Amino acid sequence: MTPAVGVNAQVDDVGEAFPDGQIKFGCQAANFSVPCYGPDQVRAAYHVQPLLDAGITGAGQTIVIIGAFQAPTVQSDLAAFDQTWGLPAADLQLRTPDGVPTFDPGNSVQRAWAIEASIDVEWAHAIAPGAQLQLVLAKSEADADILHATEYAIDNNLGDIISQSFGEAESCQDAQFFAHQHAAFKRAQQQGITLIAASGDTGAAQHTCDGSLVAGVSFPASDPLVTAVGGTHLVADRVTGAWQSETGWGDVSGASGGGFSDRYHRPIYQVPMVDSHHGRGLPDVALGSSAFGAVIARASGRFGRSVGTSAATAEWAGIAALAGQAAGHRLGSLNPRLYAIAKTSAYADVMHDITAGDNTFQGFTGFSAGASWDPMTGLGTPDVEQLVSLLRDSDPGSEEPDQTSD
Repeated sequence: MTPAVGVNAQVDDVGEAFPDGQIKFGCQAANFSVPCYGPDQVRAAYHVQPLLDAGITGAGQTIVIIGAFQAPTVQSDLAAFDQTWGLPAADLQLRTPDGVPTFDPGNSVQRAWAIEASIDVEWAHAIAPGAQLQLVLAKSEADADILHATEYAIDNNLGDIISQSFGEAESCQDAQFFAHQHAAFKRAQQQGITLIAASGDTGAAQHTCDGSLVAGVSFPASDPLVTAVGGTHLVADRVTGAWQSETGWGDVSGASGGGFSDRYHRPIYQVPMVDSHHGRGLPDVALGSSAFGAVIARASGRFGRSVGTSAATAEWAGIAALAGQAAGHRLGSLNPRLYAIAKTSAYADVMHDITAGDNTFQGFTGFSAGASWDPMTGLGTPDVEQLVSLLRDSDPGSEEPDQTSD
């Protein structure tokens, strides 16, 4: 499994934070060539702040974040992140169901997963500061170990939402593994748990078992019970965060994962929006991910810009927690609700329909963003205040979220 933190799973160094004002780092300044955003700007751009002001903070909800190896600085990184942005202290618990593995700081894979953990907990907390966080760490990045950690979270009913900011090409695993994974996700659905995963950062290709790129989409995001999160290039006011424009993410820093599954048929909830292919289409939704508008995170003791769908996935987990609190109950799979909304006149008010950009990356021809759903940005990015209102009152319909049309 590869963490969905940009192409190289790292954050660059943006220096120490300024003590006063909404501008905390130089890359937030108007004259800086490559912009970045903090929680204040992201909350404003996607209209999260009105919910927080009204007391919808994710209180009573628990977000489970799946990771691997150790996260030796996650607690201190999160505390410094919260202090810098004036966020309330987070309620974070760490769990290692297979024991605590040794941590080798010289191992680039282990460092990447440690960075991943910090980014995920910080940005889930930034969107839903009232939610409890559970970080469940697998003993390694191996598919079986990751799935075992996920099953531990599901079978022990650890939380309301499970966030998975990692992925791998579908061609890496056999049918038996996918059946095992889907059975676990089915148990989560039966408990009303919402599953969210990153669609990846390499466009219409994904990393395979040996680390090379192959054409295809990423699992676990490709499972129809999972809400797959793609990426955009967000342009917002660097001080107020006011949304200005958005295109699909596809540039030198990476590209939104998207395409059609070879493992899963098109689910009924995607009919008729995905009418040209028999495979499950992804992503379902998106959020800002480009380096040219990255979010700021603290990892391994320093602040930097986080590129990729990792933070976007954690933010969508936070959005689900806000919606769960507003509804007063678990929502289960978001996808039937999201696609039902997209088929109504409310779609234009609830989502930014991203119609420009493509996810061609490193020689792999991708897909273009377009009206309504597309295999680059899905249904688009949310106006969270409006979306939570509709999710709170929505009916998921009578069909099972993984029921196919074929």
